[in-house]
Amino acid sequence: MTQAKPATRPTVPHFSSGPCAKRPGWTPEGLKDAALGRSHRAKIGKTKLKLAIDLTREVLGVPADYKIGIVPASDTGAVEMALWSLLGPRPVTAIAWESFGDGWVTDIVKQLKLKDVTKLTAGYGEIPDLSKVDPASDVVFTWNGTTSGVRVPNADWIPADRKGLTICDATSAAFAQALDYEKLDVVTFSWQKALGGEAAHGVIILSPRAVERLETYSPPWPLPKLFRMTKGGKITEGFFEGETINTPSMLCVEDYIDALQWAKGLGGLRALFARADANFKAIADWAARTPWVDFLAVKPETRSNTSVCLKVVDPAVLALPADGQAAFAKGLAGALEKEKVAFDIGAYRDAPPGLRIWCGATVEASDVEALTAWLDWAYALEKAKLAKAA
Repeated sequence: MTQAKPATRPTVPHFSSGPCAKRPGWTPEGLKDAALGRSHRAKIGKTKLKLAIDLTREVLGVPADYKIGIVPASDTGAVEMALWSLLGPRPVTAIAWESFGDGWVTDIVKQLKLKDVTKLTAGYGEIPDLSKVDPASDVVFTWNGTTSGVRVPNADWIPADRKGLTICDATSAAFAQALDYEKLDVVTFSWQKALGGEAAHGVIILSPRAVERLETYSPPWPLPKLFRMTKGGKITEGFFEGETINTPSMLCVEDYIDALQWAKGLGGLRALFARADANFKAIADWAARTPWVDFLAVKPETRSNTSVCLKVVDPAVLALPADGQAAFAKGLAGALEKEKVAFDIGAYRDAPPGLRIWCGATVEASDVEALTAWLDWAYALEKAKLAKAA
């Protein structure tokens, strides 16, 4: 007998982990003041870009002596800019427990070809032993593993008197998790993930220690124009005042400003944290009473409140070969997409089979709660297919 479909549907079925759901109440009308058809180097363009930077500082609580720049190529561009510009003079500790962290390890070892590199790795669902990090080295890590749903629990493992720089990919943590800026020398994110902005732009935040490195160290390899943050051995101040390296989309900038103003209107960072935590709680409460599902993240203190990754733990499904387990998880996501109640919630392509549900601040808790009933419905549907095939 087929299980009845739930009566309540998510009002907004967008649970993708990037690009993420737009802010509640978003309409194109919010972009009416965009500086379209105007140069980003004209006064109006510079003013808009500087406003985006200033609001970023205000909403995130970035220290006054840290610099903020808008960069091309999303979070990837921001991380690459940091790696290629800053690494080299010290040993490097590269930490990875999911696909994006693995990507930074590859760039450090195979592209930059640095020799003195210590790799601290863990499988999906786990996190490396952070006590093994050498504070004399430059450290590269993701704060929140977007594709595994595993985050660092805090920054206590980073000494205040460290000798090396900490380079933190915070793209699915910014605006949802408490980043300890005093322990971080480079922070990067993309606003398409953090606040549901439009894609292709990244943000890089530099501490005074990172700026000092830029002004005292010149990498031995060629540095593409898109990565250059200094000129004549001095930091390019205009870059951190809105004079972007290349041409940004002023429509995307306007959309980011709109999202930041919404966040500010809510009450700022703490209000954003509360929204993400409420969304995560809706998933956690459901998972606690649902025997067929569990978090991919093993330790509760490392579970992400944004990119929530789940695995199917039904023994009948686990008894299937790997491709059968993957097909079952894909069937869950496909059934929900067909019903138009949840889009893009399949696990990342490199991750174990399962589901990945974005629970950042732009998602409503009522939509997450409605989704959980549909997850049970999709599971019953796929389980019936499995029984029939047997």
